[in-house]
Amino acid sequence: MRILGIETSFDDTGVAVYDSDSGLLINELYSQSMHNQYGGVVPELAARDHVNKLAPLIFSIMENKKISFNTINAIAYTAGPGLAGSLLVGAALSCSLAYSCGIPVIPINHMEGHLLSPRLTNNIFNFPVVVLLISGKHTQLIFASKFGKYDLLGETLDDAVGEVFDKIAKALNLGYPGGSKLSHFAKNGRGGTFRFPTPMKYSNNFNFSFSGIKTFTLNLINKNFGDINICYDIAYGFEHAIVDVLIYKCHQALKKMGVNRLVIAGGVSANMTLITKMKDMLKLHNGILYVPDPIFCTDNAAMIAYAGMLRFKKKKYTNIDIMVNPNWVITDI
Repeated sequence: MRILGIETSFDDTGVAVYDSDSGLLINELYSQSMHNQYGGVVPELAARDHVNKLAPLIFSIMENKKISFNTINAIAYTAGPGLAGSLLVGAALSCSLAYSCGIPVIPINHMEGHLLSPRLTNNIFNFPVVVLLISGKHTQLIFASKFGKYDLLGETLDDAVGEVFDKIAKALNLGYPGGSKLSHFAKNGRGGTFRFPTPMKYSNNFNFSFSGIKTFTLNLINKNFGDINICYDIAYGFEHAIVDVLIYKCHQALKKMGVNRLVIAGGVSANMTLITKMKDMLKLHNGILYVPDPIFCTDNAAMIAYAGMLRFKKKKYTNIDIMVNPNWVITDI
C-alpha cells in the first residue's frame, strides 16, 4: 500500500509518499524563510505560503517521481496540533484530493508522527516505551504502552525547550530559529563560570518549567553582552542546565514505568549534547535510546505518511471530512 503524507502544521510545507514494501519513496520539504525578519512565525503569512506552495509541490513531485495518484491508497495529513490556518490548508487540499481519487483520508496527530519518527530509518522500538517529545512548542514526557495508547506523565508548565533555546539564541544575535546555532556557539564555552538554576528538577512529578532559567540567562546576557568569551560560557552553562533537567526527569520516568527503552523526538532531539549525555546515562542503567535521523527531527511529511500507514492497516481512517484541532493533544487520539 502507498500513503501520501501532507504536513502543514506550522511553517514547513511537507509532502511524502510511504510504501509498505519499499519504504519512503518521497520526502520533500519547503521551509518558509520570510519569518526570519520577524523573529518568529507570523500565522497568517504561514497559511498564505502553504496555499501557494502545497499543491504545486505535490503535483511536481508526483510527476517527477512518476508516481500515479491511482497507486495511492489513502492520504494522511496533519490535523493538529499547530496553527489553525496552516492546518486548514493541508486538511482542505488532502480531503479534496482524496475525494477526487475516491480514497480515504487519515487525520494524524503531529506529535504521534514525531513519536514514531525513529522508525523511518529502521530504528524500530517495541512498546511499551517512555517518550520525550521536545520541540519549539512542546516538552512532554509520554508513556506509550502500545501504538495509539499514550499517557501523559508530565509537560512544561510554561515555555517549551525549543522556544527557550530560540529566545536565548535571539538574545545572542544568532538569528531565528537559533536552537542549532546556539548549541554550536556553546561548544566554545566553559562550565563553572556561572551557577544556573535547574527549576523543578527534583519536583515530585514529571513536569517542567523553563521560564526561570530563561530569565536568568537573558539577564546574564544583558550584563555581559560585550564580552564574547563570557557569552560563550553563558551559552554553555544554559545548555547543560537544560540537558541536566531533561536527563534526570527521563531517568526517573524510566524507573517509575519499569522500562528501559527511551524515545526522544521532535526538533530539539537533534541537539547532540543532549543525545550524547542521555546515551551515557542510559548505559549506566542498561537502557536503550531511540532517536530519529537528523532529517526527521524537525517537522516533515515522512512521519505523517508513516503514521498514516500504520493507522490505515488498522482501518483507522475517515470519510472525506475536513477535521483540524490546533490544540489536539496526543493523549486524546
